[in-house]
Amino acid sequence: MTLVSITVCARNAENWVEQCFSSLVSQDYRPIEIIAVDDGSSDGTLEKMLNFRDSKLDHEIEISVISSEPLGLSAGRQLALESANGEWVAITDIDCRPHSNWISAMISAYDEYTSENVVAITGRTIFSEGNTRVSKIRSRTIQRKYERRTRLVTLANGPCSMFRREALIAIGGFNPCWYHAEDMEVSLLLIQSGGSIIYESTALVQHVAEEGLLLFLRKRCRDARAHFRIVRRFGFQGVKNPSGSIMKHDFVSDAEKVVFLLPILLIGFSMCGLGLVLTPKPYWWGITGTTLIFVLFSLTKWTQILWSASLWYGGILGLSDAIFRRRGH
Repeated sequence: MTLVSITVCARNAENWVEQCFSSLVSQDYRPIEIIAVDDGSSDGTLEKMLNFRDSKLDHEIEISVISSEPLGLSAGRQLALESANGEWVAITDIDCRPHSNWISAMISAYDEYTSENVVAITGRTIFSEGNTRVSKIRSRTIQRKYERRTRLVTLANGPCSMFRREALIAIGGFNPCWYHAEDMEVSLLLIQSGGSIIYESTALVQHVAEEGLLLFLRKRCRDARAHFRIVRRFGFQGVKNPSGSIMKHDFVSDAEKVVFLLPILLIGFSMCGLGLVLTPKPYWWGITGTTLIFVLFSLTKWTQILWSASLWYGGILGLSDAIFRRRGH
């Protein structure tokens, strides 16, 4: 049987360690090893990782814990990759609970496509709906995103994927300079090098609910900031595989409609302002602007408008990163 190295990185996540690690050792596939990286936590994350490891010393699964300075997720994934012994290296997040068949489902999917140069297999992440409007929005948008997926994809998602170790090493692994979206970038590089990524819908990973509005907005801002670099490096359409076919990247497609809300709102307010300045004759500016704002708020919610604002702010940060050559640009 093929050894699979399961890796997980965390910073200040002491409340999630026990459940995440328990789900990893409960995988029905063998052999596996678990490599955990504590990315400079200031809480009890490292201690809980070590305690879990020590409680499983007589277990059939080897658990390694690496402690590092706070270098970021991409750097943490690279540290885990360098320590991995498996032919396949799986990645997940500390706020995830992989189902027991997660690894075995991906291995079975690979066995069906041995004639192709499969370099990664990605499963499906299910976001819990939680108890807030934000958590329900996040859960449903991710569900719709996965429903559109075909067998061949361009993204091996960070919470639920595994990669051929030698293929990852050949493209340089996870670059410590990358700011977020390290899963998207290695996926596109693997496709450019001639590999295929396949989607296996039965390889399930449960993600904790994203309850808080501020956390949700920070993450969407981070997505947009990283997306700016992805587009700059790989183009708007996607990447070409060696056969010349275009593989479209799918990173922020769940926000395709939301992103236009802030510009529409600003146009409405601008028209209202013109209506006040240019009165009394061009009063239709104010009427049109007021109507636009009224329609916008009738069809959307404040949460979506704030989501749109966070995307634009993230894009501005991405532009700044490009100008000053930061965050992997």
